[in-house]
Amino acid sequence: MKRSEINRHLREAEAFIESRGFKLPPFAFWTPAEWEARSGECEVLRRKALGWDITDFGSGDFESVGLLLFTLRNGDVTDPLEVQRYAEKIMVVKENQLTPWHFHRSKAEDIINRSGGELVIELAWASVHESSLDDRTVEVWCDGVPRRLEALGRLSLSPGGSITIPPLLYHRFFGLSGGGDVLVGEVSTPNDDTTDNRFLEAAIRYLDIVEDEEPYRLLCHEYPGS
Repeated sequence: MKRSEINRHLREAEAFIESRGFKLPPFAFWTPAEWEARSGECEVLRRKALGWDITDFGSGDFESVGLLLFTLRNGDVTDPLEVQRYAEKIMVVKENQLTPWHFHRSKAEDIINRSGGELVIELAWASVHESSLDDRTVEVWCDGVPRRLEALGRLSLSPGGSITIPPLLYHRFFGLSGGGDVLVGEVSTPNDDTTDNRFLEAAIRYLDIVEDEEPYRLLCHEYPGS
């Protein structure tokens, strides 16, 4: 993915998030020069991979298959003395932009439609070998109310609605056509994208970037000292 594309998507995301009344923390707006100047005080931000993240999952077509997110807080899964035993993200999901089938081995999460259009989520349990979708009925909780779905069943979250997704439950989601982009929140147990994600089909989580212009913002894996 070209740096110029990443810069454009980040600018659009900042404007969209602001337009929905959601406020990001100060470090979301630091320039690369500010990160360099303040690198000595940012060990926690680096270690917990807080901040901007963007991926096309290796599709080469971010508008169709991709996700842009900002990690606001994240417990350290490797530290037994960690007091922050939760994580929070805010995500921008475009109309018809798919986050592909995946599950988490240990993370449990609430996915919340914070504002915007409709968020469509499809669900299926992982098979015993994890490489396919099981045909078992799925039961999940949506805002404290149980919902039963057939395997590969689909539900739609309007703004304010949420779903609790346990470990090993495959899911994929996208913004409903015609509804506009969706501001999506995630509140979860601590998150480690390098080890905890299992994609149904091969996917590249972190991008190779073609540096055709200077970065507008640094991504969470690009901080000085990382």
